[in-house]
Amino acid sequence: QVQLVESGGGLVQAGGSLRLSCAASGRTFASYTMNWFRQAPGKEREFVAAIRWSGGTIYYADSAKGRFTISRDTAKNTVYLEMNNLKPEDTAVYLCAAGSGISLGGMDYWGKGTLVTVSS
Repeated sequence: QVQLVESGGGLVQAGGSLRLSCAASGRTFASYTMNWFRQAPGKEREFVAAIRWSGGTIYYADSAKGRFTISRDTAKNTVYLEMNNLKPEDTAVYLCAAGSGISLGGMDYWGKGTLVTVSS
């Protein structure tokens, strides 16, 4: 059974930092791109960042460039999202997903998400 389990969310003040983790299990993800999406209340789910499991090619949304860093630990089967200089508009449920690329519609597996709340 494939599982993606996110952790690391919480409440943080504006300007603060959080590190999210996504523990992947149940299959090999060597051919997958691991993604972070987020969904704020009343808004559509949006792409944040992605990393190819093999090779490590990285992609960022404009909103994440310069503040967020995605990485992976292949030995631990875990993907991370380091978020710095957080803003209230970063408040959302952050979801880990695995797919063939970075398109929302192309995800094969989803986690349940972890809530990030940034206070002003």
